[in-house]
Amino acid sequence: MSRRAFALAALSTLTTASGAAAAPGRPRRRGATGMRGVWLATVSNRDWPSKPGLTAAQQRAELIAHLDRVAADRLNAVMFQVRPTADALWPSPYEPWSQYLTGTQGKNPGWDPLGTAVAEAHRRGLQLHAWFNPYRIANHADPTRLVASHPARIHPDWVVPYGGKLYYNPGLPEVRAFVQDAILDAVHKYPVDAVHFDDYFYPYPVAGQTFDDDAAYDAYGGDFPNRADWRRDNIDKLVLETAARIKRVRPTAQFGISPFGVWRNAATDPLGSDTRAGVQSYDDNFADTRKWVREGWIDYLVPQLYWNIGFAAADYAELVPWWAEQARGSRTELYLGEALYKAGDPAQPAAWQDPAELSRHLTFAREYAQVRGHVFFAAKELASDRIGAMARVVADHYREPAGPPRRVTGRSAGSGA
Repeated sequence: MSRRAFALAALSTLTTASGAAAAPGRPRRRGATGMRGVWLATVSNRDWPSKPGLTAAQQRAELIAHLDRVAADRLNAVMFQVRPTADALWPSPYEPWSQYLTGTQGKNPGWDPLGTAVAEAHRRGLQLHAWFNPYRIANHADPTRLVASHPARIHPDWVVPYGGKLYYNPGLPEVRAFVQDAILDAVHKYPVDAVHFDDYFYPYPVAGQTFDDDAAYDAYGGDFPNRADWRRDNIDKLVLETAARIKRVRPTAQFGISPFGVWRNAATDPLGSDTRAGVQSYDDNFADTRKWVREGWIDYLVPQLYWNIGFAAADYAELVPWWAEQARGSRTELYLGEALYKAGDPAQPAAWQDPAELSRHLTFAREYAQVRGHVFFAAKELASDRIGAMARVVADHYREPAGPPRRVTGRSAGSGA
């Protein structure tokens, strides 16, 4: 039986109206200690603040409203984007205040969003995972639009324009050190529960354009057979060094990464998943996400499985067991990234018009002991819940209050939660 056929068969065995029960013979896992997270994105004012230039009181009120909704839905963690574009949502000595707060990069908003978010999340029993984008500088290609004191203007040799945007060059050791310094400033100042990276390492491919890192490759790539291996090593170094530095500064803080959901297609690599995705993180972002899990380099991984059950190119029901197998016996916890934003979007396939699609994801994932929870994208849709998809998830799976996500370290292969 194929994995997809198994998925559908497993779903058909459910006996409760809510869809929350496990298949017969399966012990029911205590979901209240697993990850129930949501991303709160600030880039381009996606989730918060609703627009730049609000007063400090208005911004704070909107942030509190998001945290209240997270708590009301019995979730237990917020991935709060605090460095969206080489800027900061806290008073940083390394980078300017984010333009998404005041509308002007470098302008003090008159309060401390990260400090407030940590305190208010903890007051509600929520974990606060500080979410950093490592290399994105700007969603435009004009360095003169950056504040004059911006590190990218002081060090123009660090910058690569690509696809109409600006990026720091991951191949430069001084860039890697600077990015870590900027991140560790927040870790040092605030009792964050985790440092969180998203899927942007080397940028996603843009047709007809080349990411110009020739000079860096000439200077540092001599020990590698090709540029791709060198680029992957650059990202590996970022991951390993960041992990080590976090533990030195704040031993209780975790380090988690949320990559694109497909490592490699099986047609590219027999170790890959039975998918036909147009992007592969190993080849396109130069992120060897499978290795990070199997080697236990990070505390948790949240592959973005933003596809419905049965989607031909990247079937959720194919990817869950594949990722579960990679996590078997690893110290790295596996959580799954869920596309709440697709639910009820008329531009999405028919499956996403069904309010029960996301709930079915959680039901299916319960069959895999390595899956320790889910993270939903994103807070704006949590608040609006366009077709009641999140309400269905809460009713079916989150009826009990959530304790903090609890790591299960040192578990043997397949031992479960």
